[in-house]
Amino acid sequence: MGMVYLANDTSGRRVALKVMRPELATEVNFQRRFQKEAEAARRVARFCTAPVLDAGVDNGQAYLVTEYVEGPDLAAVVEAQGPMTGANLEALAVGVATALVAIHQADVVHRDLKPSNILLSPLGPRVIDFGIAQLADTLGTQSVIGTPTYMSPEHATGERVTAASDVFAWAGVIAYAGTGSPPFGVGGAAELLYRIVHNTPRLDGLDDRLLPLVERALDKDPTRRPTAQQVLDRLLGREKVAIETATEVVSDIWDPVEGPATSLAADALRMRRQRQRWVAAAAVLAAVAVVAVLLAVLRSGGVLDQTTDGDPLAQRVVSRNGYNLHVRIDSLRRAGKTVTVKWSVRYEPTDPAGIWEPGNVFGQSSNGPFQYSTDGVVLIDTVNGVRHATANQNGCLCSPLYDKRWKKGETAPFYNSFTDVQTTAVKADIDIPSLGLFDGLPIETE
Repeated sequence: MGMVYLANDTSGRRVALKVMRPELATEVNFQRRFQKEAEAARRVARFCTAPVLDAGVDNGQAYLVTEYVEGPDLAAVVEAQGPMTGANLEALAVGVATALVAIHQADVVHRDLKPSNILLSPLGPRVIDFGIAQLADTLGTQSVIGTPTYMSPEHATGERVTAASDVFAWAGVIAYAGTGSPPFGVGGAAELLYRIVHNTPRLDGLDDRLLPLVERALDKDPTRRPTAQQVLDRLLGREKVAIETATEVVSDIWDPVEGPATSLAADALRMRRQRQRWVAAAAVLAAVAVVAVLLAVLRSGGVLDQTTDGDPLAQRVVSRNGYNLHVRIDSLRRAGKTVTVKWSVRYEPTDPAGIWEPGNVFGQSSNGPFQYSTDGVVLIDTVNGVRHATANQNGCLCSPLYDKRWKKGETAPFYNSFTDVQTTAVKADIDIPSLGLFDGLPIETE
């Protein structure tokens, strides 16, 4: 969105000055949304937040001024010192929940709550950048705003984002702070969003006193999650706790993080780079192992099959010039009103060398045969006669396999999620552009 500067106001007070990209300020739609969101952010009460002090457009530059918070961000602290425990973890949970109550009372939704947007000041945690993520809506990229690791299921599937999404993110942040790992792991955006929508969060090692509330806040259904106020009430064991009272509790039990912010950030960066070196080394070893497996498989006359275990629901072969694509529908499962189809494509070239060279295999992407865009896949509810478009923007589960030369028999898995499919639907047709229509498939229930 732009740059952030450390500045002084006219009284000499240090502030954070956020200057938006110049090309944005010239857009009329951006200016209108900017003024609206900035004014809403200025109404947020100053409890466990870095409040917005000023906002406007000056000589074509849109800017926001917020209080400067002296302290490292939560991500840097956890990376440098490990998971939080005891009173500080509880104070973090209360402080962030308090900030969300204040933000939501001003009719603002944060939309991008994550460890790097939580600063650990000497007096307790402070949430920053609330409401600012919404400004990117003017760029026409609403579906991708936010950090995948802490997105809610409804955010991941392109549905309306509400205060319940912030509560989901709160739970993800507390799980990360208490265990050192995000509840849905790490990885590429497509894999993360799929896990968030379909998988159970991993909360091993989280403090037993926080576990039940975090589990409730991570419910896939936003209507079943507690509100930020209810989270705060549960944490403090009272009803309708005032945010002033909660702030005092945080100040009383908070133990300031040791070490200056710059030192902690440097430690976190060193650890991150060390992990990256280990990951790179592991990737080399893994690549050697994969090559060995491929050689063994090919020498034995077999093929490498990465598809889902079990019999496919349907399959067919699509012949093109110089190769065959073996298409499988691996599963079609329902979770509430969301139905997900997993499908895969195996590449079988007729060239004796059996190696695919860069080209336009699917006719949809110039990046390779298995980077096919899945946006056009359609589910047809055969009972109610309704067509459903896919909800996921990137439906490839094979991102680690990008930019490679595909060998004979290798398979790429894909998925597509469809929302609001009536529970009366027991069968469906799946229409995959250029690969054909698979009809009469039974919908299983998880």
